[in-house]
Amino acid sequence: MSVEEAMELLKEKGYKHTGKREELLQLFSERDQYLSAKDVLQALQASYPRVSFDTIYRNLSLFSTLGIFEETELSGEKHFRFRCTHSANHHHHFICLTCGKTKQIATCPMEILREDLANYQVEDHKFEIYGTCPDCVSK
Repeated sequence: MSVEEAMELLKEKGYKHTGKREELLQLFSERDQYLSAKDVLQALQASYPRVSFDTIYRNLSLFSTLGIFEETELSGEKHFRFRCTHSANHHHHFICLTCGKTKQIATCPMEILREDLANYQVEDHKFEIYGTCPDCVSK
């Protein structure tokens, strides 16, 4: 999803177009990684010195609820990133615990688990692997 598509979705749902929201979305677009509310607050404080943690967190939660962002928990804290728009290409993620970058994984463990869950109705699933990416390992 692009910044423009996200802003259009917000407009369709009745939310105001604000500079803060657009800059927040732009930050995620440029970084292409999971970020915490603290990360976002630090990045936006230069442009918006009076922005509060609560404002940042409310917007991140709103974007997640609207399907603009996906979220995961890393080190006991929610982290957010743009939702993948590869609906035709089912995949999962490796998430670097150092920098927050992700790598798509095409393999899905549900294929292996189908037999174990034969009498269960699975509604959805999420599979993530956590570790350190090659860039962070070499630092």
